[in-house]
Amino acid sequence: MSKLSAVVETKLSLDSKFKFRCHKDIKCFTKCCSNIDILLTPYDVLRLKNRLGISSEEFLDEYAHMKIDEKSSHPYAILKMNDDKERKCPFVTEDGCRVYTDRPANCRYYPIGQGTLKVEGKNGPVDEEFYFFINEKHCLGFEENKEWTVASWRNDQEVDRYDEVNREWKAIQVRKNLPGQPELDENKQVQFYLASYDLDRFRRYIFESRFLKVFDIDEETVEKLRNDDIELIKFGAKYIKYVMMLEESLKVRDEHLKDKGVLKDK
Repeated sequence: MSKLSAVVETKLSLDSKFKFRCHKDIKCFTKCCSNIDILLTPYDVLRLKNRLGISSEEFLDEYAHMKIDEKSSHPYAILKMNDDKERKCPFVTEDGCRVYTDRPANCRYYPIGQGTLKVEGKNGPVDEEFYFFINEKHCLGFEENKEWTVASWRNDQEVDRYDEVNREWKAIQVRKNLPGQPELDENKQVQFYLASYDLDRFRRYIFESRFLKVFDIDEETVEKLRNDDIELIKFGAKYIKYVMMLEESLKVRDEHLKDKGVLKDK
């Protein structure tokens, strides 16, 4: 995933080398923080809403807008830019990013983009991650002499944690609408968005609705969902898979199946 203006010229490996440095004295400083569409991940929203000391509902209302992807009909949270001529990021200042240590994954990766493809493996389709340069005319960082590999850049920008937390959610993103099959309906889109981004409300949904009476979830997992935001993000990906009928990632209690008139295979 990357800035939407990115152009993929060639795939990079973790060992690919490049020169880049961004600093306050460079002429293009913070220009990459304007007139862009930054797709937010679940962990991005968690980090940012905690940094700002607000709920996920408040963050999404003030700092994001929803976009429906045409190829998958998935709903995404996009960081809302300021309503000014330059469409600046709401967190950028003359001195740089005011939420720098909690900035989104796409900002951390820049000027590297990351993508995922479905490829054929020995035992069927598997997800393959790849990297590419985000080449923008205004960026002078490539003229600097600091040398990196993709791996060392990832380490310096601390993206491993973001990738680990978002991995299952990102794997869902390679899904596309198939010809002849219906797009996600509005109800499923709402559930997708809720479990992806609105963690505070998703937690309330789990514990204040009939959710735990419908789904058979062990006590250890329930306790983690009550107190651990990372576990809640990962569980959200399982819930999305269930809602979208991608896999039986959750188990429905027997009594609920009987109530619904669904016969359980013996």
